[in-house]
Amino acid sequence: MKPVAAVLMAGLFLSAPLQAAELSVAVAANFTAPMQKIAAAFEKETGHKLALSFGSTGKFYAQIKNGAPFEVLFAADDETPARLEREGEGVAGTRFTYAIGKLVLWSKQPGLVDDKGEVLRTGSFERIALADPKLAPYGAAAMQTLTQLGLADALSSKFVQGENIGQTYQFVATQNAPLGFVALSQVYAEGRLTEGSAWMVPETLYEPIRQDALILAKGKDNTAAAELMRYLQGDAAKAVIRSYGYGL
Repeated sequence: MKPVAAVLMAGLFLSAPLQAAELSVAVAANFTAPMQKIAAAFEKETGHKLALSFGSTGKFYAQIKNGAPFEVLFAADDETPARLEREGEGVAGTRFTYAIGKLVLWSKQPGLVDDKGEVLRTGSFERIALADPKLAPYGAAAMQTLTQLGLADALSSKFVQGENIGQTYQFVATQNAPLGFVALSQVYAEGRLTEGSAWMVPETLYEPIRQDALILAKGKDNTAAAELMRYLQGDAAKAVIRSYGYGL
């Protein structure tokens, strides 16, 4: 091959996009809306295809331990990814905090929840929804909040527990429960509450909800996994994450 032709061929090779790959991603339910938006932009930019599964972090842990084919985990806490990494189910050095979640007491009904959460002390409601504290970090945060307020025992008979924060949101959105503790990201977008009434729970009432991502062992050799992790730490993804009320 002539030198000029060789240079041209090399340039074409270097400018060609990497082969598109498919990636199986387990995503905490609270991160559903931002992840869908991020995934669409990532797929458009890279050509990779993301297969997203949404659910509770606790259930994902059990599924991963039982051989589920997930390659990346976006958890609702930092403990689960750290545990998976220690147990050899994750790729060492790939774990990072992609968002800091915030808890909110929310009702679809305007005016039901006041901006100081005093409605909790009135007890003037039949049911209050929260995620299972044993499976969902947002459920644990809700219980910590009620305990700090001295209301956990008094309200326990009114609890309606969702398997994850997505199901918990549905209880309140369908008004099967008039109010409940959900992730701020589920009821907040573009800098405002989407509907209803809410109390932003002070972060002093619950432990920080640090949400970590991790490349799992099954995704070690998938180039799309590393690219997705880099993308999540870029400005475009961070802007989406902030727009749903998360801290960074």
